[in-house]
Amino acid sequence: MLIRGLQSASDLAFADDLKLVPFDKANISAARNLGITHAAGEIVAFIDDDAVPEPQWLRYLIAPAAQGDVAAMGGFVRGRNGISFQWKARSLDRFGASHPLEVHASQATVLHPPKGRAVKTEGTNMAFRRNVLIQLGGFDPAYHYYLDETDLNMRLAQAGHATALVPLAEVHHGFAANALRNKNRVPRDLFDIGASWAVFQRKHIVDTERPLHWRKVRTEERQRLLRHMVSGGLEPGDVRRLMKRLDLGYVEGGKRPIAPVKFASHPSEPFKPFPALSRSSVVVKSRPARNARNMAAARERVKNGEIVTVISLSPNALYHKVMFHEDGFWMQYGGLFGKSDRNQPLFRMTTRSRRIEKEIRRVARQRGLREDL
Repeated sequence: MLIRGLQSASDLAFADDLKLVPFDKANISAARNLGITHAAGEIVAFIDDDAVPEPQWLRYLIAPAAQGDVAAMGGFVRGRNGISFQWKARSLDRFGASHPLEVHASQATVLHPPKGRAVKTEGTNMAFRRNVLIQLGGFDPAYHYYLDETDLNMRLAQAGHATALVPLAEVHHGFAANALRNKNRVPRDLFDIGASWAVFQRKHIVDTERPLHWRKVRTEERQRLLRHMVSGGLEPGDVRRLMKRLDLGYVEGGKRPIAPVKFASHPSEPFKPFPALSRSSVVVKSRPARNARNMAAARERVKNGEIVTVISLSPNALYHKVMFHEDGFWMQYGGLFGKSDRNQPLFRMTTRSRRIEKEIRRVARQRGLREDL
């Protein structure tokens, strides 16, 4: 665990029931492998430090493991507004490019990819059988920041393992700023992206196809930078500098050692059961004029161990947003006539009670709510 995350986890009321392992190297694959070493359960789940899971996330995510041939599980990821999806179901072609997949809207779909393709799991919302991770050598430390899970997905497919995609296993991902991007996803450095693509080519793409593939990657990265420049996030000089860093990373990635990680068959520490508690999930119905009072009530209910969702509707057509409040409850706010699902009509007449009922149904299974509330 990174030092920042370690401090945050240490401050939690249940910190004594966690395994907290310090880690301060800029290598996500090595960090994941350290987690595998210490994890002692049959399933190892992964989530980023800038993401928040829905309350029923882990329950849904690992449920497909009851099927013996499922080695990997991946969920859906919502973006900053808490409504739109960053990522749903995707497959990977032999060049590591992702493509949308059609899966059931709510039930887990188990997929055995055809030769040359793989099923994509997102690094911020995925789980694997620990013994399979060990058999495959875990995550390749040659990927310091990017493509680490893509490489594992390719190896899982090559080994003939099935992956389950689980729509109801939802995570909200915020894209926190780091050394390689700012909070608006504007790149600060492309070195490790270039290096990771070089490693990926060496492992998965034949020599004769690498030059054309690299030209395609460079073109896509340059187009991405130009879009940020047009929107004001970058200057022309930044584009030149970042492309140079991409190329330097590509050269360095061609030299990185590639070797499977060897794990001990037994974890470094015994399994540590977590004292799970039965928690009820409730909705606090609000409106802007009553938010202060209702949010105070939500804080008290959180202290009592409840899962709390505050739905605050204003008398307009503002788009809805969802966030996990720092005080421990879910907050949804927007207009009574505004969109939550972005595929809805721009404006639809309704009553307050009907709209709240509709929003409860939208998140009931992820939040552990009764749909008839």
